Amino acid sequence: MATGELTKRVDESELGYGEALTSSGRVSAAKMYEPEAPTSPFNTRQLSRLDEALTFASRETGLDFSLYLGELGADSRVAAEKLHATMADPANSVLIAVSPGEKLIEIVTGKTAFVRLPDRGAKLAVASMVASFKEGDLVRGLVSGLVNALRMLSDQAGPAPR
Repeated sequence: MATGELTKRVDESELGYGEALTSSGRVSAAKMYEPEAPTSPFNTRQLSRLDEALTFASRETGLDFSLYLGELGADSRVAAEKLHATMADPANSVLIAVSPGEKLIEIVTGKTAFVRLPDRGAKLAVASMVASFKEGDLVRGLVSGLVNALRMLSDQAGPAPR
């Protein structure tokens, strides 16, 4: 094939499903690509609940709520602040960063968001999440704790200013 010559003549009747003989004599084969399903500790229903809670809190308050779940490292606050800085509108954003392996929760609010959601409100939300985690099932605790915390934070922040 290096010189462009055919090495073997193929009869079209020998072709399999998804194969075609090109005008140059080569066989073109289409194969199904099945991407691997993403692995997550959450099932579809739990992810849907989290998404719904984030969407509701953002719509209700006008603040951009986001959730980060993963390792934060030795200086968790700095890591959470770096993540918060990457958001579309950091001043109007609230990031809830949870590191289950490190048993850490960080809530970072932007300058505008902080006026409506002071530290006291964030601390109450963290206490609510911690109580949910202590029930034993980490994934269920994360979902129920985060959903409750988002409700508390959106109640604390109040409706979006008009």
